[in-house]
Amino acid sequence: MRSDWTALPKSITAGITERIGGTFDVTPASSGNHAEIASTVTGPAGQIFVKAASGELSVRSLRYELAATRAIDRHPPAVLWQFESEGWLVVGTEHLAGPHPNLSPGSTDLDLLLATLKVLQETPAAGEMWFTPAARLGFAHPAMDGETLIHSDLNPTNLIVTPLGLRIVDWAWATKAAGWVELALLVQWLIGSGHSVEQAEEWLAQLPAWNATDRQVLDHFALRNATKWAAKSGKSTELWVHDLAMWTDDWANHRAYGHQSTHDP
Repeated sequence: MRSDWTALPKSITAGITERIGGTFDVTPASSGNHAEIASTVTGPAGQIFVKAASGELSVRSLRYELAATRAIDRHPPAVLWQFESEGWLVVGTEHLAGPHPNLSPGSTDLDLLLATLKVLQETPAAGEMWFTPAARLGFAHPAMDGETLIHSDLNPTNLIVTPLGLRIVDWAWATKAAGWVELALLVQWLIGSGHSVEQAEEWLAQLPAWNATDRQVLDHFALRNATKWAAKSGKSTELWVHDLAMWTDDWANHRAYGHQSTHDP
């Protein structure tokens, strides 16, 4: 849960001030909730992005983000500094400026996403600190296990278009899995961006991992993911939860019956 900047201990704000190099202005992030503090900080040397966490889960998530940033070149924001004090982990990263991509059918931003995915599909997950597919998603299948480091939440708000290409933020759910799992999790966001289920699958077929995955494995994944989000939507009033339930249901119906659901445009 997000906290106000004023909730930070004085030692934390002092440490940030020292690293910023003087007084600064704070603009809280409009989305995301893995860290108690997530803000754009504008100081004498320009803008940086600051995350601060104190809860057990949020600190662990922020450590995942740090590890992912070290493991992957170019796509995550660069870490500028970090420190710990009074139970808080504080990280300052490169501030990424730019719009979120348009992932609707025919958008040129899809080319940026495709180029990024080709790189990520070749990124190994060194070590064992990452989420497992079962821990990340709440369901499992032997084919979901693998050696690839996947982001696992490539929704458009975690993607930023920059002059140097597509950048990816919020690596709190970094997972060690088969590469196709990243692509299967992208189906829902392509549907949410205006693709029919057929269009989403056709677009993903540009990637070898998608084509190499057994049809029955994708059927199983689609059904389990839709079942999970249906259960979540029954307990939530959040619009985004109900959207995900609808989009994942669209895909599961298509995999099960071979036709578009009534939700498809």
